[in-house]
Amino acid sequence: MKKLLFILSLILMPLCVFSQESNHKNPLPLAKYNDNVKLPLTAIERAQIIEVYGESADKLVFSNPHRLKSIKHILRNRVVIKLITDEGQKKPCPLLSDVTNSDDLDSKVIETFNPDNFNPLKYNFDFYSRSAGMYQVDNTNYYIIIKSQYQ
Repeated sequence: MKKLLFILSLILMPLCVFSQESNHKNPLPLAKYNDNVKLPLTAIERAQIIEVYGESADKLVFSNPHRLKSIKHILRNRVVIKLITDEGQKKPCPLLSDVTNSDDLDSKVIETFNPDNFNPLKYNFDFYSRSAGMYQVDNTNYYIIIKSQYQ
């Protein structure tokens, strides 16, 4: 009987070890922040946050240092608006109207797109993806690039 248990344990042991190793996944790397996120908010950034979060901005963003740092990183370093007029550089990508997060943002807002007052927080971008994202502003040559936080 002892021999049978010993042989059975020898057969089952490698199977247990193999099954544990196959479920191992690579952990996410740490997000890389530039030094400019240590600087205080500008008036424009504060207005953008308040525009999106409204009365909850203080509770959800301003009183949460990690969340505030993350939003500053998005606004200052990770959203790039690029004007691409060369047809060879244009790539097929989702339209900005496909990522709207609110009924307030209709095509009229996108038709009057101004990169100087664009608020990326108003849109349903995947800011926390492992990879970068690119979106074309409808009927324009403007592209919005969302850089990965892990770059």
